Amino acid sequence: MERAFLEISRVVVRFNPGAPPVLNGIDLRVKQGDYVAVIGHSGCGKSTLLNVVAGLLPATLGGVVLEGTEVTEPGPDRAVVFQNHSLLPWLTVYENVRLAVDRTVGRSMSRAERDAWTRENLALVRMADHAQKRPHEISGGMKQRVGIARALAMRPKVLLLDEPFGALDALTRAHLQDQVMDIHARLGTTVMMITHDVDEAVLLSDRIVMMTNGPNATIGEVLEVDLPRPRDRLALASDPRFLAARESVLRFLHERHALPAVA
Repeated sequence: MERAFLEISRVVVRFNPGAPPVLNGIDLRVKQGDYVAVIGHSGCGKSTLLNVVAGLLPATLGGVVLEGTEVTEPGPDRAVVFQNHSLLPWLTVYENVRLAVDRTVGRSMSRAERDAWTRENLALVRMADHAQKRPHEISGGMKQRVGIARALAMRPKVLLLDEPFGALDALTRAHLQDQVMDIHARLGTTVMMITHDVDEAVLLSDRIVMMTNGPNATIGEVLEVDLPRPRDRLALASDPRFLAARESVLRFLHERHALPAVA
């Protein structure tokens, strides 16, 4: 079998020795350039799984391999964008991104190249005109744009998104979803996204990984999203393939919600 770009193998996460594991036997293979969404009810371990891939949390059993190398700690090859933007408030928009550049890929660049790369990533998320503002001077959606620019500026092999649009209003969320689709199309970045939004998962992803309820959560189903790219949200609203994929995810979530959690 061909080696996967990102392989999650038999991952078990247990926080307390006497308690059931949060995750129990997660197996997932991700191809380079894939956009994978992970969805499930609260408490199913979605963010726990992302933290294991990010190297922020060790697996109790099993492990994660990225391009042939085992993940044992955080690294710039796996950039994370959280729901909370986590920008440094005393730095400007430019300086927040530049700091990430200087500490990762910028070590092999000249000062001029680091400046150009920082500005290129701000332009990618349409924040170039706000480069000298500080976080308190921009909106929540703009802060998330900066967070995405900072992550992309690290040239990660995998972009990890932990419900990055969950705290935003519907219109801002839609604009950022469209922008992430455009960035994914242009850069071909491998993306793993945690979400609770069914429409978002179907719109953005190539595959939707549906988690069973926790504890002892595992992967219940994986849905291939058969929608051509580029995708237009308005055109997809009445597309039978979009509606069928949405129905499949909703049915899975509804059925899981009706079942008691496995003890």
